[in-house]
Amino acid sequence: MIIDIHNHIVAGEQLQTFQAGLINSAGFHKPRGAVVTEKHIEQAKWQGHKHSEVLNEVGTDFAFISPRPYTMMHSAKPEKIVHWYCQAVNDALALQVKMEANKFRAIGGLPQNAGVAVTNTFDEIDRIINDLGFVGIMINPDPGEGDGQTPAMGQEYWYPLYEKMVKMDIPGLVHGASCKNPRESFHGHFITEESIAILSLVDSNVFKDFPKLKLIISHGGGSVPYQVGRWRSQLRGPNDTETFDQRLKQLYFDSALYNVESLKLLFRICGPDRCLFGTERPGAGSKTDPRTGKWYDDVRPNIEAIPWLTAEDKAKIFEKNALQVFSRFKQ
Repeated sequence: MIIDIHNHIVAGEQLQTFQAGLINSAGFHKPRGAVVTEKHIEQAKWQGHKHSEVLNEVGTDFAFISPRPYTMMHSAKPEKIVHWYCQAVNDALALQVKMEANKFRAIGGLPQNAGVAVTNTFDEIDRIINDLGFVGIMINPDPGEGDGQTPAMGQEYWYPLYEKMVKMDIPGLVHGASCKNPRESFHGHFITEESIAILSLVDSNVFKDFPKLKLIISHGGGSVPYQVGRWRSQLRGPNDTETFDQRLKQLYFDSALYNVESLKLLFRICGPDRCLFGTERPGAGSKTDPRTGKWYDDVRPNIEAIPWLTAEDKAKIFEKNALQVFSRFKQ
């Protein structure tokens, strides 16, 4: 079985229209009724294809869909419009899963907001996990979207969330979101924030305090596998007997990298035991490589082409690790 743990919702223009209304009204009132209906899901297409058809084309059996992170407006005010939008997106995710339960499961977005305690997301976590049956949550390491004010993920600001995740056995997909810094695109911000998150977590007591915490870093771990030699040399602590690599392997990583060389490095540094198949297809990488004519984000053939990965390694990457991490996933 092939499980892609990094997919985003394809739901048409309704969510964008709803979001624009929230921003324009500045939260004066909460709109009524369903934002996205079954008709909208049925009509939603990516390049003329339904989402499930895109998955079938590349042989994916299940996809874990989540919100499109750059749309989640976590830095917007008032805070209530972030909650209303997040709820609408999660409702749309639940509807897509309901309509094609043989293809999708959902990872829910959190109504994180700049300068606000992470506990303000807890009601929505309870709703999506207990009521909607989602298999995980998506965590934005920088809800300020470039303002530099949110503590890094190794800090105690995040501890209430980690405690809840462990108690409920909920894995978290760490994924950057939008960025208001004009010098940095949101794609660049993804890599920056994911790298900062890893380094903060590795240089903290988070996994001593929460040894059962399950965090998956998107996009192959940002820049960290590539820069691992420098970070090995920077690990500090007079009584620290662990290496950087040992601490790094307390995290999980997806495979949303679009070249064989980077995938090889990810698997060498982090190990097949800590990597889960994820493509973000369809998404930012859904373009054809002019050198080969193949889709950049058709990641499966790249993994299968690595000769030193054993059959067991590939089984872990494509299926077994996802089944272990996402314990709420049921076929």
